[in-house]
Amino acid sequence: MSRPLGIVAGSGEFPFYICREAEKHGYSPVAAAVRDQASPDLEKVCAVCARFEPRRMLEIEKFFKRHGVREAVFAGKIDPRAAFDIEGAGGLLPGLLGLGSDTTATAIIEKAIRWLTQKGIEVIDPRPFLRGVFCEEGILSRSHGGGRILNDIDFGWDKARLLADHEVGQTLVVKNGSVAAVEGLEGTDAAIRRGGELAGPGIVVVKRSRTRQDPRIDLPAVGLETVKSLAEVRGAALCFEAETMPFFRREEAVALADEHGIVLRARS
Repeated sequence: MSRPLGIVAGSGEFPFYICREAEKHGYSPVAAAVRDQASPDLEKVCAVCARFEPRRMLEIEKFFKRHGVREAVFAGKIDPRAAFDIEGAGGLLPGLLGLGSDTTATAIIEKAIRWLTQKGIEVIDPRPFLRGVFCEEGILSRSHGGGRILNDIDFGWDKARLLADHEVGQTLVVKNGSVAAVEGLEGTDAAIRRGGELAGPGIVVVKRSRTRQDPRIDLPAVGLETVKSLAEVRGAALCFEAETMPFFRREEAVALADEHGIVLRARS
């Protein structure tokens, strides 16, 4: 008999993949979708799905308990701007968790995990569900790029890790050895579009995880939407971490990259 898996679902492809893969791992998915962030199509792949405000962890916990959930994952992007909406959310989560002044998105999710654990719901590492979407090191696209692109990747690689480690953002947009944009609250796709507007065609995007990345809290990912954003601004390349960063809808993304001459590189 399958056991229920709770999914706190944000935006993007991640929740869909977890829902589809859960049954292969002996689970039945129970999705608590973040209102206005999780896709409205999530109900099509998850039979048990309800929508909640991002801070209403007490309601999410009760929902999970009603469906017998003892294990859960956080999947998908939860807009960090929700971390600042204390008044609009009724202040319930900060009150429950004693956040004090630390209301960053990472801190909220980290303490929500601790609180759920205290309530008997273990938040587990989602990576075992994602083995099919990690990339080995190498070039995924037909185009390998010239010296300028490789130089820009090298220029941005260590800097992107430094920014991630300092909780600034995980995406760096560069061109000709200069930084065009750094990801902030807006997320990867918006940072790419902003970098393209500022620097013009030919930007190179580097995305990295933190040195000590807790995958239960935040597992950075790339995918078809990332490549679409690059294509919109006539970007030149996307470089991301091999073997640790999921690449969703890879086949479609590679086809789109090849159509637009974009370099896709997974780097260790």
